[in-house]
Amino acid sequence: MKIFKILFLLALSLPFSTNAQTKATVTIQNNSALDRKETVVAIKWATVLSSYSNIDTLNFVVINANTKKQVPYQLEHHGNAAIQNLLVQIDIKAKSSLNLSIEKGKPETFTAKTYARYVPERLDDFAWENDKIAFRAYGKALEKTDGDAYGFDVWVKRTDKLVLNERYKRNDYHSDHGDGLDYYHVGYTLGAGNMAPFVKDTIRYSGNYHQWKVLDNGPLRSTFQLTFDTWNAGGIKVKAVKTISIDAGSQLNRIENVYSFDGNNPLEVVVGIIRREKPGVIALNEKQGILGYWEPTFDNDGTTAVGSILTTPVSTMWVNKEQILAKTTIKTNEPIVYYSGAAWDKAGKITNSKQWFDYLNNFQQQINNPLIVNIK
Repeated sequence: MKIFKILFLLALSLPFSTNAQTKATVTIQNNSALDRKETVVAIKWATVLSSYSNIDTLNFVVINANTKKQVPYQLEHHGNAAIQNLLVQIDIKAKSSLNLSIEKGKPETFTAKTYARYVPERLDDFAWENDKIAFRAYGKALEKTDGDAYGFDVWVKRTDKLVLNERYKRNDYHSDHGDGLDYYHVGYTLGAGNMAPFVKDTIRYSGNYHQWKVLDNGPLRSTFQLTFDTWNAGGIKVKAVKTISIDAGSQLNRIENVYSFDGNNPLEVVVGIIRREKPGVIALNEKQGILGYWEPTFDNDGTTAVGSILTTPVSTMWVNKEQILAKTTIKTNEPIVYYSGAAWDKAGKITNSKQWFDYLNNFQQQINNPLIVNIK
């Protein structure tokens, strides 16, 4: 009994220990020669759990080890019940690393910087935006009307606030009320970087999207899917699902398309940008897969810049009277990813064609040199 008592008292005197993990450390490495600003980085949630298994998803913070300040974050589900990624928005210098600490705490309320929604009050529009720019796609209710259009539309902005709901509410988005407007014309073209099959030397447009699904909705990334009914693409029956993501701080969308069609042969497709009648500035880079367009100035409305970056080999680029086009190939039921978006000179960040083309070139380099994420 005396031995048991001594062991018991000794156990009480020892410091309490546990295997429970109370935080995780993330290192983000930028090996490229480019600074990254306002960049949204995805950290696999399974990796977070491997280092911080008892994390409370409602009570944790992400801390910048240098500034000791909280970093904005989002739990990305991508349409699943389970969390897929932890998204963080950071700045990181070229050839440097950044340490983040994931630990218990009360997260600050960060302002939402992205948003997407179906707009039934405006003929099935689907609209989306971030703190830089806004877009919309057209739905079935618009078909066979005077305002029907095929491609992506651009809503220019000069505010970091989210404006879609306010613009639709006042139903006057063709006028600038101090935050921008919609003066972009799409018509029967691919607009601001839509994609379509190219069969027998002809663009084979689909009808407007029929079904929609929001997968995530901010504050740092909004992702949604648009599904298109089967259409006849020059004798080939094609169906498409387009998954579009917009990140805070970015001028460009990430677009992942899956086309379904019969046969094992590749199908040619084109990404296109509508061209204006007056002269603008066009930049074509087949090797890097970059389409760039600095539109002519529209009186008091300013100048819109549009661009697309393909990640698959481009066979050719060309310019016709209506559009600027880049051609590549797809396989049935295999995703194809590219990036497309816009900017506005009146936003004050990108104010000439050189700055826009530099932005596209830098973006392409960032795609090819992703940040490296390690966690422990």
